[in-house]
Amino acid sequence: MERIELWPEGAPGALGETEEDRPHLLRFPAAEGGGKRGAVIVCPGGGYGMRAAHEAEPVAELYRSKGFHAFVLHYRVAPYAYPSALHDAQQAIRLVRHHAEEWGVDPERIALLGFSAGGHLAASAGTLFHDGDPLADNPVSRNGCRPDALILCYPVISMRDGIGHAGSRRLLLGDSPDEELEALLSADEAVNPDTPPVFIWHTAEDAAVPVSNSLRFAAALAQHGIPFDLHVYEKGPHGIGLAPDDRRAVGWAELSVSWLEDRGWLGKQI
Repeated sequence: MERIELWPEGAPGALGETEEDRPHLLRFPAAEGGGKRGAVIVCPGGGYGMRAAHEAEPVAELYRSKGFHAFVLHYRVAPYAYPSALHDAQQAIRLVRHHAEEWGVDPERIALLGFSAGGHLAASAGTLFHDGDPLADNPVSRNGCRPDALILCYPVISMRDGIGHAGSRRLLLGDSPDEELEALLSADEAVNPDTPPVFIWHTAEDAAVPVSNSLRFAAALAQHGIPFDLHVYEKGPHGIGLAPDDRRAVGWAELSVSWLEDRGWLGKQI
């Protein structure tokens, strides 16, 4: 495992110099050999107030063990609000793409995986992206920040009052966000023809983030002709991560691995 600073000279809008003011990636490289392969950047959940440990390194280790390059994104949370976390996710994609040759990563196969609020962050990065600036002094900034795939695990999708997750909405947007900002950061409303393919899973009895979030996003993807895999498990609470104690939901990780493999993430497209 290697730590890589997103902003070596200091993050934009940094409030201090503590660990929480220094967003970074933890890198879990795949075993050597086999040519270039895809990367998975993991965004743990935590309601934009923390980052859940069980949704971080264990998940990266799983994808690394399956042959992918894996990363954990230590993005900024409260007291940071929008757009700090989104800037961190976008910079993470640019940074991995910039180092693709050095790290053995296929620069056209970089996925964002997010749980809960981290799923909202990943979905936002998959709908709010831009090309790199070819004239930028910093070579990292010359890379685009569009992810090539999304894996969303019981994601917060909507920032509309009463639909998504009240705590995530408040910490990200404040107590009284304006309607334009709510719409911009409601990923189901921001889907566009260039949104990447998406793998989504949720449980129907999730009491913290209603399954309607995933269903709304899937409906928007279908409307725009974006490929997606949607898996809804009948049972299971919110925040189960790799779901080791649920004999049905535990299968989501293997399903997502096969989904990436079929899309050529390990160098062979089926």
